[in-house]
Amino acid sequence: MSDKLTHLNSQGHAHMVDVSDKDMTKRIATAQATLTMQATTLTKIIEGGLPKGDVLATARIAGIQAAKKTSDLIPLCHPLMLTKVTVDINVISDCELEVLCTCSLSGKTGVEMEALTGASIAALTLYDMCKAVDKGIVIQNVSLLEKKGGKSGHWSKGDV
Repeated sequence: MSDKLTHLNSQGHAHMVDVSDKDMTKRIATAQATLTMQATTLTKIIEGGLPKGDVLATARIAGIQAAKKTSDLIPLCHPLMLTKVTVDINVISDCELEVLCTCSLSGKTGVEMEALTGASIAALTLYDMCKAVDKGIVIQNVSLLEKKGGKSGHWSKGDV
């Protein structure tokens, strides 16, 4: 792997990377975010007892929508034709949720930023939907878990 910053040109100015000569490959990335909250808040989420409605469905849709709009939010990201986006929200303790966002496509550039954006926005949506009952929710551990495809091949957080 190169330690060269690809978003800088020879003069050191930011630019969008030209991917036209790259090979088309299947590319997949999964990112996570975790939320820590009061146990009573998590119980209300699971039981559907919050005033704003189905919190989990809203967060999943927000994450999917965000992944599709990543290039509108992050200036040097390429607009991508994602072929699949999934957002899974799992209970990992009596006061923690994990958001997993997986994005895939066949293309010339990776989908790491789309997965990270999807996980982040799903987590922020969960916060927004629950803040009336728990303003102390903490979003943390936003990170890439795994990516596959492209010249650099397979990478996993567990391999680091």
